[in-house]
Amino acid sequence: MQRRERTRHLIELGGLVQKAGLVDLADDDRATLYGAMLELVARAQGDDAGNVLALWKRRGKRAFDAETEGSETP
Repeated sequence: MQRRERTRHLIELGGLVQKAGLVDLADDDRATLYGAMLELVARAQGDDAGNVLALWKRRGKRAFDAETEGSETP
């Protein structure tokens, strides 16, 4: 059961990478994607970590909200 939940979680995370446009941007190059993610981690661990994470969270919530609003039918 735990393995199934972990697999689902990893698939959802991969979906977010795709949804954000990173796969197309990096031309599906895994080394580029991994390097980009490592850069994100370095920024999130930097001096301004709290602000960076808060900014990313706000942007993500707005994107999810916009997606939800766009998918609702009248």
